[in-house]
Amino acid sequence: MPGLPALCLRPRDLRRGAFLTLLFAVSVGAAAATGCWGSPEADGARPASASAAEPERGLPPAPGTADREAVARAAAEAVAEGKSGKKAAQEVVSRSGDRWGTVYDQGEYAAFAEDLDGRWTGVGLWTGRRADGRIEVDRVQPGSPAARAGLRAGDRLLSVDGREVSGLPVADVVARLRGEAGTPVVLGLGRDGAVLTETVRREELRADPVTVRRLAGGITVIKVASFTRGSGERVKEAVREAPPGGGVMLDLRGNPGGLVAEAVAAASAFLDGGLVATYDVRGSERALYAAPGGDTARPLVTLVDGGTMSAAELVTGALQDRGRAVAVGTRTFGKGSVQMPTQLPGGAVAELTVGTYRTPAGRSLDGGGITPDLAVGDGAEERARAVLGGLGVGS
Repeated sequence: MPGLPALCLRPRDLRRGAFLTLLFAVSVGAAAATGCWGSPEADGARPASASAAEPERGLPPAPGTADREAVARAAAEAVAEGKSGKKAAQEVVSRSGDRWGTVYDQGEYAAFAEDLDGRWTGVGLWTGRRADGRIEVDRVQPGSPAARAGLRAGDRLLSVDGREVSGLPVADVVARLRGEAGTPVVLGLGRDGAVLTETVRREELRADPVTVRRLAGGITVIKVASFTRGSGERVKEAVREAPPGGGVMLDLRGNPGGLVAEAVAAASAFLDGGLVATYDVRGSERALYAAPGGDTARPLVTLVDGGTMSAAELVTGALQDRGRAVAVGTRTFGKGSVQMPTQLPGGAVAELTVGTYRTPAGRSLDGGGITPDLAVGDGAEERARAVLGGLGVGS
């Protein structure tokens, strides 16, 4: 349908002092760096394909966003002088106040291509940048090189191969952790006041974005770690295979987002068509719609927390606004801006904010996040089970 992003990605690093759990498995291919701006290819991410149309060309940048023409001009001037186009472009983006905008070189942009399938080459760390610029480990993938080396959530990442990382955008830290499978990387860490050094070898890693488990009383828990390729269909399959009459917990806690198309597909598992979200691109409003035929009768609870971001917030807001689910947990992160990519002189790729997403009821996702219907910290799953019990599940 017109205006629907064909392939959209989740948030990258929440830079400029914001904290983000960056799932390394999100992004797009280098071949996608076409410089086209016809449709938003991510909820904060990179394109897999792009329309040749450029309806926003010539329009002034929105407040708090970078002017892509100024960014491209800075890159061109730097390249002509034999300097880094990426660095010059990033300086313009930084001065603009675009907290989501960033610039990648060709290698960084290409390295994310494999992530769309939930695979990447690295050490198995999820990291976040704190308000003071610190880079901390938020999660370690079980069985990964980092896990075998004893790294754990809460460790501070001080350096990679002897180069300090504090204050860097998370995307730059990701690039340093990546490399060829089998190559070593030396990590400088801070833990409980001590400084540690660990050498690990990169491996090709895979993440399962959707896992399913059954609870007593016919409850199915569908955990979506990220909206990578195929995750929307996996959610639909899990709903179809759930016990008749049983309830569902859609666990989106810690989900940093992903492909918007996959998020819409996941929402479609519980909706029979209709609006999922609207978004504007420099003043032009567009809409995302669910596919028809979803399960609209099965009792549903969504589990959310401060790590629920971007595409995951889009799903939560749609199901909440349309009265389809009870949201349980804590307030979500609040990342609802639209980025679009363009190729710069010298080969770098800039992603700049061009608009925002809104829920079916018109609520902005950006900044404030989504307030759950039932605010619960610890014990959210137990409370969710109680909610489903009140809806007749297991009774």
